[in-house]
Amino acid sequence: MPIVHSYDPPERFVAGTVGEPGSRTFFLQARSGARLTSVALEKQQVAALAERVDELLDELMVQHGGQAANEPVIPAVAPLGLDDAAPLEQPIEEEFRAGTMTLSWDPTDARIVIEVFPFTEAAVVTPDQVDQDFEEPEPDELFVVRLTPAAARSFVKRAEQVLDAGRPSCPFCAQPVDPDGHLCVRANGFRRRDP
Repeated sequence: MPIVHSYDPPERFVAGTVGEPGSRTFFLQARSGARLTSVALEKQQVAALAERVDELLDELMVQHGGQAANEPVIPAVAPLGLDDAAPLEQPIEEEFRAGTMTLSWDPTDARIVIEVFPFTEAAVVTPDQVDQDFEEPEPDELFVVRLTPAAARSFVKRAEQVLDAGRPSCPFCAQPVDPDGHLCVRANGFRRRDP
């Protein structure tokens, strides 16, 4: 039986980082009362999760456009009262590194459901294994967060701000530019500096 870190709903659920741009570690962090869970993940996973949550909320807005009395209000943007620019809460103790993530909508209580499973080598599929039947191993832990639509929009807004706070991109090759510049392949190896 896996350990389930469940928050329904959390008092706080954010994406955040530790470290300087270029060597940041990304985390998803949920808190309810004194209980705090932090899960490490890759920058691309944060970007994909935020993008997919935003798309799901947009789809729900279209579906619930008529807005019957019992349907939830899906905000088009993050409500100002839910802005969260505070740093990650301390101590940051990594429960596990994220692997597979799932996203769904629970219409019974109008919640976005995010499930994060630990990364495991056993779940890595090589290109020659794609057509084979594959059974993912039972995880030891699971991180489950159930968010109201407003809280989900706020999560997306903060995640986008966290992603944008990294190193600027080179206008020629789109690779990150370090504070001391970088060798740009599109500029024939000339060193580009951030303006």
